[in-house]
Amino acid sequence: MVKLEGKTFKANLMVRQAEIVYEENKDTFVKELEGALVLLCHTLEVPIPLWLSKNTHEFAAFRQTIFFSDQFTEKVSFDRFQIRLR
Repeated sequence: MVKLEGKTFKANLMVRQAEIVYEENKDTFVKELEGALVLLCHTLEVPIPLWLSKNTHEFAAFRQTIFFSDQFTEKVSFDRFQIRLR
């Protein structure tokens, strides 16, 4: 089970927030995290971001990471998208 919280920000103001619980048991935590991220993006109506190595390092160290607008293949209406493991 993975609980993931997501927030979108525009000019340092929080625009949207959601928390999801992903309960499908996959083989690895990485697959569960990927499923939770897809569900969270769908809930917030956010395109799925490109996961870079900086995101892996941030998530491993702090249980959260930030995606900036240039990490999306589609145009987005916010500056950053933050996810945090609950």
